[in-house]
Amino acid sequence: MELIDQHTKKIMEGCKERARKCGLRFQDETLEYIVTNRDLLELSPKLMIPTLYDYWVHDVDVIKEKGRYELYPANPYETVINTRPAISFYNDNNPDWLNVMIFYHVLAHIDFFQNNLFFRHSWDYDFTGQALSDKRVIAKLRAEKGRWVDYVIEFSRGIDNLAGFHDELTRLNRINVTDGSKRMDFYFDVFLQSEKKAKTSEYLKEIERYNDCVSKYGDLGEQTFFSEVITKYPEFEAVFEKSIKKKPKRKMDLIQFLMENSEVLNKDENKWMKSVLQVVRKTSIFFQPQIRTKIMNEGWASYWHEKLFLQDDRIKGHEVEFARVNAGVTSMPRVGLNPYALGMRLFSYIEEIADKGKYSIEFKRLHDAEEREQFDTHTGQGQDFIFKVRENLCDFMFVNSFVERDFVTRHKLFVAGKRLNTAKMVWEYYVKSRKAEDYRQMLIDSLYHPPHIEIDTEKSSNNTLYLMHHFEEKPLVSEFIANTMLGIEYLWGGPVQIETSEILSRPSSQGQNSFPGSLTPMKEENTEPEVKWQRVLYTMEKRKISKKTI
Repeated sequence: MELIDQHTKKIMEGCKERARKCGLRFQDETLEYIVTNRDLLELSPKLMIPTLYDYWVHDVDVIKEKGRYELYPANPYETVINTRPAISFYNDNNPDWLNVMIFYHVLAHIDFFQNNLFFRHSWDYDFTGQALSDKRVIAKLRAEKGRWVDYVIEFSRGIDNLAGFHDELTRLNRINVTDGSKRMDFYFDVFLQSEKKAKTSEYLKEIERYNDCVSKYGDLGEQTFFSEVITKYPEFEAVFEKSIKKKPKRKMDLIQFLMENSEVLNKDENKWMKSVLQVVRKTSIFFQPQIRTKIMNEGWASYWHEKLFLQDDRIKGHEVEFARVNAGVTSMPRVGLNPYALGMRLFSYIEEIADKGKYSIEFKRLHDAEEREQFDTHTGQGQDFIFKVRENLCDFMFVNSFVERDFVTRHKLFVAGKRLNTAKMVWEYYVKSRKAEDYRQMLIDSLYHPPHIEIDTEKSSNNTLYLMHHFEEKPLVSEFIANTMLGIEYLWGGPVQIETSEILSRPSSQGQNSFPGSLTPMKEENTEPEVKWQRVLYTMEKRKISKKTI
């Protein structure tokens, strides 16, 4: 692995200048490395972070990737990681014109990393430096404790998807408000609703009165408003002051709860385990936004590499090669999901719709197809709009907000179903639905969505840790439950219980509407059988698991 030469670095600097003129924002310092196939195979299991801590699973992945590469030799055009400075890796045989395209793609990724609010927790430090420090800590512990370090890593990695990523973002993105605003928030959010149980009509009147005071008296409006509140509710100030002094209860994820409350981990001889848990949790939270913004991130980079490269004079003579490479990256498959293609088309669509003013109330009220098609107020705000989208959304919000009927219709998108042709004994794909809501739901179902599991302190007793799975019609993976609970029991030092939901029964249509030589199912292909769920309780005690229906 070595830095790119000065000629290639000059090309990168030229791309930076053009990208900034179009509105992309990123730190000036970047590092670009040329890597070999062997480098890629060894870095991929560590998610391209060279300084990530060593773990036996990484070695297994290297062996697996070497075998796969022998059968299907292929390398990515680039890989970029969210560090300070940003580091990117490239093949050593790229021609200059291809590097121009790839550099634009990389710069758009860096812009996304450094401006999307879901990466806010990674802006203030360099993860490669932190990872190196963590690697040295684990290496030192491994020399002292031996294989027990890997057991703790194994057990903590089994629950690292439950790390409180959104709680971390909430802490970092919380807006500091004045005492006056705190008083207003407490009055409307707590005092009227919880203390006084105000009726909706009374609540709305208070909001209207507050707005009138601010409108009439400006900066003194809030003070005027609360002078009347105190007259009506003399106890308000005392209740408010008490709420300020009351320390808010800190919300903890499972790893944090174990580190703080486990008697095993807090024994003097075991406190080293908490360092390992902290490293695993910190690493998980760092990578969470990359999992949650895959469609947006790749779509944003693809949108800009195409837009900027087509404007670049260095494309001359390489239009055909660019078209071939770009089509391979951004072609929309009929079955399956290409995040590059979907994200790029969504950003282009959003820009066009915003330019025409179609995100206005006036347009939303239109129902006639011809009027909707011809609507255009020429706002010219499309580019600004997609920059705001890039800054504030993740994949779920992106898909849920903008995958709509007109977008699905324009690109002829559909949900594909799968059925067995018993005459030919082959699986066949068919168009299951062309509805925008069905296609949107299919995308949402494919997104990363870890289970929502919390500690139920009321049901935790007699040294038993009780976990509550807030069911969202996505059951836990049954084959992982036993091993994961075994790890939690080891870290907790006592029995562990988890309440979850499992399928009680699933009606089958097989044999009802089918016969040899037919396509199964024959009727009502678009209807899903009703699934019945039941609550169950798993208990892990003394390394033995049991289950009962609640």
